Amino acid sequence: MTTTPTVNGRVIGLAHYAGRAVLETVLARYGATFQQSVTLRLVAVAEAPVERNALVAQVVGSLKADPADVHGVVDELIDKGLLEPAATQLRITDAGRKVYETTTAETGEISARIYAGIPAEDLAVAGRVLALVTERADAELAAMTK
Repeated sequence: MTTTPTVNGRVIGLAHYAGRAVLETVLARYGATFQQSVTLRLVAVAEAPVERNALVAQVVGSLKADPADVHGVVDELIDKGLLEPAATQLRITDAGRKVYETTTAETGEISARIYAGIPAEDLAVAGRVLALVTERADAELAAMTK
């Protein structure tokens, strides 16, 4: 008899890495990395060109990454022709939009299969719990890095 696990760091981590492995498998078919995908998405969903330093700050906040590494990811996206610089701003290219839309559609179909059959109430509870865990972990990290 298997008991349902209580949410903890290990359970959250296992779910994250399982989902990330699926995403990275899709991205690899398009020559993209997870970090590039996160960065490209932020520019793709913006309504206007994005200021580079603001983009880097968003990615750093999301991935808890080093700013220099994120600047490198931005440079990789520019080198691949997925983003183009416009003064201090960045905009997505047609090629970047195609990669974003294609990978989003593919992962959306996979996500639909993964989440199929899970009651909406359970997903809402999980969402609230994970949002609270993220908020508290971010606060702990901020306190540790002061």
